[in-house]
Amino acid sequence: GGNWEKALQLFSVMVQCNVRLDTVTFNAVISACEEKGGDWEKALQLLNVMMRSIVELDTVTFGSAISACENGGEWEQAIRLVNVMAQGKIRRSTVTFNAAISACAQGGEWERGLQLVSMMLQSTVQPSTITFNAAISACEKTG
Repeated sequence: GGNWEKALQLFSVMVQCNVRLDTVTFNAVISACEEKGGDWEKALQLLNVMMRSIVELDTVTFGSAISACENGGEWEQAIRLVNVMAQGKIRRSTVTFNAAISACAQGGEWERGLQLVSMMLQSTVQPSTITFNAAISACEKTG
């Protein structure tokens, strides 16, 4: 196991001890789930708990969850989260788009990756070299 498992154990202890959970706590645990070999499903479960609670979700929350999906090869979930951010009026960032585009690249979904680049260009989010490298990688993996 990795450190993400230890982070989840500590989170469980916090819940059992009735310690107040805040955005920073959730973001740290979701971020721990994003590490290689981590648990993208647990990251999404934590995100869902946040959505049902009074804890505020932010760009970092979604960025970590999208990165966890990227590392888990879950491009559909990554795209869904980018859309949830837009619906919830949560600022999307270069990092959130890049992680979703990279997830599409890993899944061989070049069309979806290019749609995300297009969405990014139509928004106020500034693409980076990483954005275009991920999109090029997506096109490259199609053969």
